[in-house]
Amino acid sequence: MDKVRRLATERGVVLFSKSSCCLCYAVKILFQELGVTPTIHEIDQDPEGREMERALMRLGCKAPVPAVFIGGKLVGSTNEVMSLHLGGGLIPLLRPYQALC
Repeated sequence: MDKVRRLATERGVVLFSKSSCCLCYAVKILFQELGVTPTIHEIDQDPEGREMERALMRLGCKAPVPAVFIGGKLVGSTNEVMSLHLGGGLIPLLRPYQALC
């Protein structure tokens, strides 16, 4: 869990993903279209990936991936990110980090 917390706070926008996950891809494309380049951790390519999945679930993720952190805080998975975006709340969260990502 310490590794996930450390990685989640190293940059402004962090995405825990799996390389074969279509929902992860959708979140990546959304960020790209919004002009944000998150730090992406592909947990299926990390030797500690299974432990990271369990840690993300313990932190409150409903599904281990995609898991989005903005400003070190867990935003959630695809549903939460898309709901925030449709409700107009995602861009204000991303704005401080657009130049830093």
